[in-house]
Amino acid sequence: MRAARLIKMVLLLQSRPSMTAAELAQELEVSERTITRDAQALSEAGVPVYADRGRAGGYRLVGGYRTRLTGLARSEAEALFLSGVPGALREMGLEDAASAARLKVSAALMPSLRDASRNVAQRFHLDAPTWFSEPKTPELLPAIAEAVWDDRRVTARYRGPEGEVERELEPYGLVLKAGVWYVCARADAGSFRVYRIDRFTAVTADADRFERNEEFDLPGFWAERSEQFARAILRAEVVVRLSEAGARGLSYAVDRTVAREALTAGVTGDDGWVTVTLPVESEEVAHAQLASLGPEAEVLAPPSLRERFTADAARLAALYGT
Repeated sequence: MRAARLIKMVLLLQSRPSMTAAELAQELEVSERTITRDAQALSEAGVPVYADRGRAGGYRLVGGYRTRLTGLARSEAEALFLSGVPGALREMGLEDAASAARLKVSAALMPSLRDASRNVAQRFHLDAPTWFSEPKTPELLPAIAEAVWDDRRVTARYRGPEGEVERELEPYGLVLKAGVWYVCARADAGSFRVYRIDRFTAVTADADRFERNEEFDLPGFWAERSEQFARAILRAEVVVRLSEAGARGLSYAVDRTVAREALTAGVTGDDGWVTVTLPVESEEVAHAQLASLGPEAEVLAPPSLRERFTADAARLAALYGT
């Protein structure tokens, strides 16, 4: 374990001008005291690790030192090929570049590892779109992807809720969610927003590059906005009694997080049924979702939703008999 950590520490210092003990500790998931001991061990082994003192200090390699510890283990080589997403690369117009990169990596590997690409291809395949859908690649995706990679401002026309508008955007990152492409971009006012790429009608890349905010975290931003969106559409509430089977099936009928929180706060009666309050998008959506639970769920409120299920029960009784 320590040998692997020392190698990783050297590679981290090789890839950056310098790193503080805190940064190294975070990357290597150890304490700063361990970093100090590791740096001393590397120095004693002949690796020129130098410690700069002071508030702006840190560790760095001196004399243009470059390690030769670049050999890949089989698991590392397979993970490298696993990181590619062929379908997404093709849609962004990067399939040829990715193929060339894979060939170069394969050629550089030891003979015993050159089957890593095939091993991964036969063991893992990513099919991003959801079932029963036919995703269509947005026509302007390659142009937006090129602007993202090159940090180019774009002038774009976008179909929004109030019609088509023109925006000056700084495209920071792309996200593929359930077969739908999105771009996270900084708009005119300086705030970050999410745009569906299939709603762009025109995109023109500017000659100027924008200065990227290095503190922007694409995965973190997407996770935050996704949660905000999921919460924002839940504008109504319903009260439901659930049998044990209904409680188990709730997470398949509504959002898993919503189901988990509702069940945690629910009240279980003497009969074993639990009463929960569910935030829902609308009464119509709640009707469709809760109908899948059948007789394992009883709607208590609002009265109008209960009346819908009463009407459903009467129609079912007429169809199947009493």
